[in-house]
Amino acid sequence: MRLRGCGPRAAPASSAGAGDARRLAPPGRNPFVHELRLSALRKAQVAVMTLTLFPVRLLLAVLMMLLAWPLALAASLGSAEKEPEQPLASWRRVVDFLLKAIMRTMWFAGGFHRVTVKGRQALPTEAAILTLAPHSSYFDAIPVTMTMSSIVMKAESRDIPIWGTLIRYIRPVFVSRSDPDSRRKTVEEIKRRAQSSGKWPQIMIFPEGTCTNRTCLITFKPGAFIPGVPVQPVVLRYPNKLDTITWTWQGPGALEILWLTLCQFHNQVEIEFLPVYSPSEEEKRNPALYAGNVRRVMAEALGVSVTDYTFEDCQLALAEGQLRLPADTCLLEFARLVRALGLKPEKLEKELDKYSESAKMRRGEEIGVPEFAAYLGVPVSGVLEDMFSLFDESGGGKMDLREYVVALSVVCRPAQTLDTVRLAFKMYGSPEDGSIDEDALSCILKTALGVAELSVTDLFRAIDEEEKGTITF
Repeated sequence: MRLRGCGPRAAPASSAGAGDARRLAPPGRNPFVHELRLSALRKAQVAVMTLTLFPVRLLLAVLMMLLAWPLALAASLGSAEKEPEQPLASWRRVVDFLLKAIMRTMWFAGGFHRVTVKGRQALPTEAAILTLAPHSSYFDAIPVTMTMSSIVMKAESRDIPIWGTLIRYIRPVFVSRSDPDSRRKTVEEIKRRAQSSGKWPQIMIFPEGTCTNRTCLITFKPGAFIPGVPVQPVVLRYPNKLDTITWTWQGPGALEILWLTLCQFHNQVEIEFLPVYSPSEEEKRNPALYAGNVRRVMAEALGVSVTDYTFEDCQLALAEGQLRLPADTCLLEFARLVRALGLKPEKLEKELDKYSESAKMRRGEEIGVPEFAAYLGVPVSGVLEDMFSLFDESGGGKMDLREYVVALSVVCRPAQTLDTVRLAFKMYGSPEDGSIDEDALSCILKTALGVAELSVTDLFRAIDEEEKGTITF
């Protein structure tokens, strides 16, 4: 199983100004993985800084938060649902100024001596929503504290000592995981504030919805774009020689990131406010189109690719199954294409046995694109051809349906890879005893891991102790 045809395929032009929209090739790196390697010199520097500058910086940061707490507490008293008074009272403007100064001092103490700001932040009446990307760290809070904009946060954050008070001050939109209707309520609240003609503070939203390693922009969630009002894209860059900033799903943990970042002499961050993006009528009716076009603008400003990977793909990539997926697995791309075809893995899981029986009956007979489309019950399209190419390793226009079922099984139940192997043995095994040879084992494991090459000779010999040339599940 391998990726072929890495060039972008042009997407159909849209009257909404999406004629330049492209489905770019998937990134070369897994966006949910961050590998941080320190040289011997860097390790020595960290050791020295840990004993000298680190404790001082940490103490100053804590002191700044303690200093900001009473101001934020006094200013956040009262109902959070009440519309802010206009214009703001003089004492609130003073508190706002002091809190910004204190927060800026805290970041300075942490090594962010200079925060480069490019472009102009729009007024709330020009753009009620600011969309920030890429989202890669809790240090992305820097532009939030500099502007004191509202943000969308999980409701549990309000109960964090001290920090929760600072959060409440910026009047965030809280999302409750325990409330099944929370998503709808959150969208309604964003819409209400966005259409208040600037009475509410601007809302900063990270539309990716999760942290990545900044190598690409993953799918934007539609929440920021449903109101159909102008948004201002804001891009973040951390041009540091050593990336101790990135905090994503696989890599250094939160405390390690904090420790290593505070042990750097100097940390850089760039915040660029791009021109306000006003949606067309078609984009207002189609939030997904609106989100995709804004993402394209931000990706071009950053000089990175876009990919339709989502938070669900992150769960696939990092699933704790019996077989751990490698960083360069093709299965992330396969999962993206499954969704692009309108197929839902959670529903397909119930059909796995049916798919496997159909594939088993073919006994390895290879098929072309038209037969593959009929098998899936979808029309032939560019997306289908992209998926087909994952399994057409020779480039001869043929594929084995059993490989598709194996890949689909991993995507549908990523933490149950042993069940996937069992299903594969049923399809590849001989009718007599269900045994397979070395070539079949190689094909099964290559597909289950989403890789092009894999040597299984030693593994096969270790299992085939009686040297029969076949093994059973």
